[in-house]
Amino acid sequence: MTDQPEQIGGGRNLFGDFAPKLADLTDDVLFADVWNRPELSARDRSLITVAVLAAGGHTAQLEFHLGRAVENGVTRTELIEAITHVTLYAGWPNGMAAMGVAKTHFTDENRRTP
Repeated sequence: MTDQPEQIGGGRNLFGDFAPKLADLTDDVLFADVWNRPELSARDRSLITVAVLAAGGHTAQLEFHLGRAVENGVTRTELIEAITHVTLYAGWPNGMAAMGVAKTHFTDENRRTP
């Protein structure tokens, strides 16, 4: 599973001047270390991340991770199915909110997502 693109975070770009420690942890621990461990592919990590964010109602982070998931090889159909599946286990409000983010993400005219 090492034959995949290196996962790079954007913490320093977002918060480096405002919250440098959070930016460092995001880039150096979450992405440089955890996301690049060979035990799971980036594709699998993306699918898990989208499911967890949807289940927890964390829609503010979901937009970014839907895009990252597609970059990592997860299809639109798979993401919609994952959110549908999560809805039945994590609660209707969280699932519906997540699907709303996905719908916006995938139907935005500026996006060319499979």
